[in-house]
Amino acid sequence: MFGRSIRGMFIFLLMMGFCFQADGTEAAEKLNYRLKWLFNTSVVGDLYADFYGIFKANGLDVTLKEGGPERDAIRELELGHAQFGVASADQVIRARSKGAPVVVLAQIFQANPLQWIYRTSQPPILSPEDLKGRVIGITYGGNDETIMRTLLAKGGIEEREVRLFSVRYDFTPFYQKKVDIWPVYRNSQGPILAEKLGKEREDVAFFDPSRFGVRFVANSVVTSERMVREHPETVRNFISALLQGWREALKTENRDKSLKMLGQFDRDTAPDIRSKQLSITRNLIQPSHEVKIGTIDVEAWKQTEKIMLEQKLIPEPVFVEKVLMPQE
Repeated sequence: MFGRSIRGMFIFLLMMGFCFQADGTEAAEKLNYRLKWLFNTSVVGDLYADFYGIFKANGLDVTLKEGGPERDAIRELELGHAQFGVASADQVIRARSKGAPVVVLAQIFQANPLQWIYRTSQPPILSPEDLKGRVIGITYGGNDETIMRTLLAKGGIEEREVRLFSVRYDFTPFYQKKVDIWPVYRNSQGPILAEKLGKEREDVAFFDPSRFGVRFVANSVVTSERMVREHPETVRNFISALLQGWREALKTENRDKSLKMLGQFDRDTAPDIRSKQLSITRNLIQPSHEVKIGTIDVEAWKQTEKIMLEQKLIPEPVFVEKVLMPQE
């Protein structure tokens, strides 16, 4: 009897040891956070929250996992490999259409960074009507195809009035002027292409679909319904720390800190390009001071679902507004 009591006490103390560190402080909660993109300026707020100890200060031990074309944050949530992730609205809507219990906690980009670049030696694109007669680059099956087809329909432009050109990761057709406008991520690829063409004394402009009423939501923070239901405090702490990271990373007075940090993660990009990328990223995430970082644009989400329904990318409505769960 006495022996069993000793063993019970030992197990209790051992379990308590998992909860507290050697210095007596409570151990940080371990979490995995799968990003959508690689470690670069597009994830500066995520990196900042980790690099400068904001997660840790909120009692969280967060492992940031790089994204990329082969990574699927929603799938990792389902498998239990991550507790939080980043996904675009179309990924969330497709997943909900297939029954995945994914929910949205915050919207990082208020304006979609996916835009089109073109040379200013061409007539400006001031309305969808100006797309007529152009050779337009699209990634078949990609979001840019969905957005462009929506723009053409919105402008009453038939496909025969433009020429759609299938693009890959190679920008050569654009450099060789075989394609008039080319899809790019405004904040990452945009400055690189602008500088390259600038050296050839060619100026560029960018065509932003949102200015013509097409708001197709980009990256947002997601988790599972189960995580929200069973660990609501963890969810609140994580989002609070994450959005603080984004706010701090984009503050003018913290610009040097953010750029110095980015230099350790993105060594392949020149410092002057990273600086331009950071400025553009700030404008996409917080277009005005009236918009809080992380705000979920419900109407834009509903429009994204409507676009996907119209283009038969999902078989029936998912009522995405029901899975938008802002935490702040």
